[in-house]
Amino acid sequence: MAARTGLVVDSACDLPHWFIEQNDIAVLPISIRVDDELWVDAREPARTLEFYEGEQVARSHDAESVPFSAQEIETLFLDRVVTEYDAAVIETVTRSRSPVYENAQHAAHGILAAYRPIRRHAGLDESFSLRVINTRTLFTGQAVIAAHTMDCIREGARLPAIRQSVEALAGRVYAYAVPPDVFYLRERARRKGDDSVSWMGATVARAFDVKPILCAREEDTYPVARVRGHEAGMAQLFEYACRRIERGLSVPYVCVSYAGDPAALERLPHYRALQETAEAHQVQILTAIMCLTGGVNLGPGTLSLALAAPPHEFV
Repeated sequence: MAARTGLVVDSACDLPHWFIEQNDIAVLPISIRVDDELWVDAREPARTLEFYEGEQVARSHDAESVPFSAQEIETLFLDRVVTEYDAAVIETVTRSRSPVYENAQHAAHGILAAYRPIRRHAGLDESFSLRVINTRTLFTGQAVIAAHTMDCIREGARLPAIRQSVEALAGRVYAYAVPPDVFYLRERARRKGDDSVSWMGATVARAFDVKPILCAREEDTYPVARVRGHEAGMAQLFEYACRRIERGLSVPYVCVSYAGDPAALERLPHYRALQETAEAHQVQILTAIMCLTGGVNLGPGTLSLALAAPPHEFV
């Protein structure tokens, strides 16, 4: 019998709920603590939307992320994954922004030391293999990598080949975000000890309704454009994605997420144009509600979009 390989992602990975369910992807929750209230993000759209539409969202720039610990990851694997699969890939949000990767690495040692009696009890004599991969990206960027990983798994690739393919692809992933409120970004950054967004800069940006388009790539985040108006920023991002699709992508996926109800995107003409362009070029659009980690760090109403392509500028 062919070895069964499973995929595990953390909840910062902006995949649609249906895609996670259809592909039996396991999720490592990253919780958000707002004051004394803990919101567990397990990629459940209704619960996430409740957060975005509730009163706690007004306090979200004070929120604290609480990722799964190494012990919690180990428990999840020993309770479920090691008997459902013969091998597994854990893909995490970039290690430069979160301890999830380090926690998963620590958990892997415990999992590989403890799985044998559990598998024997389940009637499984084969060994269990595990790889932990730092995606070097976040949110929709993780989703592009995860979708490609599922293609590799369906094609019967073994763990070494999957890891090689994923790590090569990670260098081509461009994940973008259009946050609606620069003051929110400033407050969130200040609470992390980051003064890169000045009060004066945020004030001028708000006065002139200037919105940045941010790019996350290779563990770095930087602005690639500034646009007057949030909707104009989203339109520019969708137009860029259409051009990249027409020029050719490295994998046939564009992942989109929104820190709110994604149904709001359907009213945007440029989003519909993106869907039409993708369909014409056999590219799948995967649209999801943004993870709580993304919404808390970038602000409610933020749009994120990611794709994989050869090195290029944002034009």
